[in-house]
Order: sequence, then C-alpha cells, then structure tokens
Amino acid sequence: MTVQHLPIDPLPIAHELAACPVEITDLLAQIVPITDFCAANAATIDRSGAFPVQEFELIAAAGLLTAPLARTWGGLGLRIDGSSIAKLLTLLTQIGRSNLAVGRIYEGHVNALQLIQTFGTPAQIETFATAAHQHKIFGVWNAEEADGVTIMPLGNGKYRLAGAKTFATGCGYVDRPFIGGALPNGAWQLCIVPMDEVATVSDPSWWQPAGMRATASCKVDFTGVILDESMLIGQPGDYYRQPWLTAGVVRFAAVQLGGAAALFDATRQFLQRIDRTKDPYQEERLGRMALGIESGQLWLQGAASQLEQYHPIFAGDPATAHPQAMALVAYTNMVRTAIEQIGMEAIQLCSRSVGTRGLLPPHSIERIVRDLTLYLRQPAFDASIASVGQYVLKTDINDTLWNHGRST
Repeated sequence: MTVQHLPIDPLPIAHELAACPVEITDLLAQIVPITDFCAANAATIDRSGAFPVQEFELIAAAGLLTAPLARTWGGLGLRIDGSSIAKLLTLLTQIGRSNLAVGRIYEGHVNALQLIQTFGTPAQIETFATAAHQHKIFGVWNAEEADGVTIMPLGNGKYRLAGAKTFATGCGYVDRPFIGGALPNGAWQLCIVPMDEVATVSDPSWWQPAGMRATASCKVDFTGVILDESMLIGQPGDYYRQPWLTAGVVRFAAVQLGGAAALFDATRQFLQRIDRTKDPYQEERLGRMALGIESGQLWLQGAASQLEQYHPIFAGDPATAHPQAMALVAYTNMVRTAIEQIGMEAIQLCSRSVGTRGLLPPHSIERIVRDLTLYLRQPAFDASIASVGQYVLKTDINDTLWNHGRST
C-alpha cells in the first residue's frame, strides 16, 4: 500500500504564534496548533536521519526554546526547580502525545538549560540564554561506549577533546549540546560544544533504530575539538549531584506518558472505526488503558508536588546536601518506574485490541508502538526501582511515605 502524505504548511501557524505575547497560561493554549502539526507530520519524518525541522521552527516561534529560562533571562521559568513544574510536565506530556521524537528532543533542550542555570556562572547563563533567544537548540549527549570522551587541559584556559558520544540526539541540528568527559584525574566534567564553530565527525549509520527515527541520534566523534574554559560548566562531578540528576527523570516520564496517551487515543479511534466498541473484551482492555493513563497523570501531579516542596532548596547551593534529597530521588524513581509500566501495558493492550491489521502501516499505531517501545528503554531501570527499596528500608517513615499534602 502506498501512503499518501498531504503537504502541510506550518508558516501560517508560525506567523500567528510569533505575533502572540507569551505567558505560561498562554503557552499551554498556544501549544495546540503546534502539537496538531507534530501529529499530522509524524509519518512524514518517520525515517532514519530525519529531524523535525518544521516542528522546531514552530516551537521557536512560540517561545518554547526560551520558556525554560528564568524570567531574569527572558524566559518563563519552566524548570524542575520552580513553582511552574506542573505546567512544564503538562507541556511535555502534550508534546509527547503528538510525536515522541519531538518530545525527546525538546526534553533534552529543557534538560540542558536546567543544567546551565543550576551549575553555570552568571556570565555563562547570560551567554547561553542569548543563544536560546537566537533559536539555538540545546541537548544533553552523555551516553558513550569504550571510545568515550576525554578532556585534556592544554593551559591558558584551553581544553582538547578526544573520543565520541553515542545517542547524540538531534545530531546535525542541535547547536549547543552538553557533553560530559573524563579529566586526566578521572573526574567527570560537563562542557558545551558550539557545534557551528568546531569540526566533528558524525556517523549516521550508527543510528538505524526500529523507532524514534526522527531524533537523528547518531554517534559523534569530538576528537581534536578545542574549547575555551568558558564552555566548561560547573565543577567536576556536578552532573551526578543529587537530587538534580535523578529528579530530572520526571521530564522524560512526562513525554513517555504522552506517548502512551497517544496510543490510547489511536486504539480507541481504530476500534470505533471498525465498529468493535461493544465487544466486552475490548471494553475491558480500553478500561485498563484509561486507568493507566489516569494513574500516570496522578504520578506526575505527585512529582510536581514533591518538586514544589523542594523548590526553596533547589534554589540554594548545589554543593550542599539536604536530608530531603534522597526522599525526592526515591519518589521520582517511583514515577519513572510506574510510567514505564503504564507504557508497556498500553503497548500490550493496544496490540491485543487492534490485532495484526492495526499494527501495519499506514496506521499511526504501528509507529507509536515502535517509538514508545524504544523510548521506554531508558538506562538503569532496575537500579532505579531498587533505590526506592533501599530508601524505604533505611528510612523511618510514617504511614504516608511522602506525606502528601502535609506541611513541612
């Protein structure tokens, strides 16, 4: 079967968005035409090496590239260490519901701006905030194999990189990726590479996935790149500080829940189209899917509540340990685990509901299943849930583990 894709013109949407003043409440309303376009264009860009170029033009026009910046830097403060975390998670869920590839790339951008504002100097924050206002896309490329990145001091404030990163999401399109590398003493140092100012070697053949094709998550070799010390962010080891590292998982969990919700929508529409809505087994499966999606929403609300309570501490010194940190780490690991299970069950229930016919192109179900299956495979899954068990075994807790709704 030949799939016909109608041409989609994003320019009218972009012009409308650019003309609108943006506040947080406006942003969630303005996202609707963007997510509609992302969903409509998802099949067109579902190929290896593709990137959602038009989608990110719309995202930039709507002010979404700068929204994670603090208001001091011209943003809206949509970060995990702010009072608007619930709105950020809603935004990420909506984008993930429209296209998981777009959600994955945008979540990386949000993550990068979070790291800069947490560990960067005021001068660095100003520099990279300006870049975001210039529609530069940021990302976080931390995965690597045996040929991972090393950072060698050369003196006079210069550093030379060697080695490669894998799963470099947005390769060729992300302008300012965060990468981590080992210093000569083995310490892990974060830096930002201005990709338009240096020469790197990418390997597109490395990325031949079943799903998430449009993320262009290639392998990139940084050997020979020279960086100024102004590109080094924070102190060695900052990337792994808690709770900043683990608390951030709620961002990608929100995107994943959006993908599960999209699968629920597509399954329901498929059954309505073939008139199978009165089958009791289909009713039971869709009921279980609805239960999972709602559960995921409640987990995200719980995460937002925990992060909002922790907000004043986030604003403090990242080098200072706080007793509440591990409670937050454990809770966000529960959120991640619960939403992974919700996503996996949604895939299974959908597959049983639609059968072989529904899992063939051009149905969107086939692509969403591929994308969600791959995206759910985030690293260290077992260690994450084990850390929850370690926390509850070592902690003297009340009958309500995280004291929801109680004042501290």
